[in-house]
Amino acid sequence: MIQLTDVSFGYRKQKQVLHCVSLDVKPGIIYGLLGKNGEGKTTLLNIMCGLLFPDSGTCRVFDEAPEKRKVPFLQKIFILPEELNLPDVTVSDYIKMYAPFYPSFSNERLEACVESFGLEMNDAIRRLSLGQKKKVAITLALAANTPVLFMDEPTNGLDIPSKSIFRKLLGSFVREEQSIIISTHQVRDLESLIDAVIVLDNKEIVFNKSLDEISDKLDFRTIEANEQALYSELSPIGKMGVVRNDTGEKSQVSLELLFNAAISSKETIKQIFNA
Repeated sequence: MIQLTDVSFGYRKQKQVLHCVSLDVKPGIIYGLLGKNGEGKTTLLNIMCGLLFPDSGTCRVFDEAPEKRKVPFLQKIFILPEELNLPDVTVSDYIKMYAPFYPSFSNERLEACVESFGLEMNDAIRRLSLGQKKKVAITLALAANTPVLFMDEPTNGLDIPSKSIFRKLLGSFVREEQSIIISTHQVRDLESLIDAVIVLDNKEIVFNKSLDEISDKLDFRTIEANEQALYSELSPIGKMGVVRNDTGEKSQVSLELLFNAAISSKETIKQIFNA
């Protein structure tokens, strides 16, 4: 569905943000795109939806070049940006303004989001809090029901109950033919939601595996004294970390530990998954 081959990009000639990035995004999967601030997560999303053009390499979505921005292509993708710039209209008018553009728009999804988030359709958007505005934007993103959905830091601005509602809605809506990429640095918000993890570090994708592959190869648990780990850190219940899974028993994947291991032990992680 989405293929990037050796994509490089820089906002200035002497400073690349992405270098030779290759990626194959499959349908029916929710991807978590992880990386430190400034590592190029938003840039990568913008390239895939045609808002930015690669300096070199190729990006194809539905076997089309996103930068051509053809209407039939745009009707099949939706990007929810981190920074919102919503029009000065009511919630109802906002939805009515954009819904006709998406042939796959789902009124059923719209109603479910409005009810779950407790939105008032006659409220003026400019009078809403940041969290309420984020709920409105998420509602349109989910109701658009596009085959490809990009979400950049969707949980920023949401309170704890709203984050839980977001996860439940997205988990119930995902379709086998749909690809979803969620960029975030708030990894704990996604642990129960995603199917695969992509890690960006130092301009490159250093990790791209499904949760099943991760739990087959890695073990997330308490680290014993003097035990070597790929990554470990102190917690209230002791030293928690990531080690090679030599027992065959699967543990629950910790995205935070995984991310830190992926960027601190790149070569070892690569060897484990290539074995």
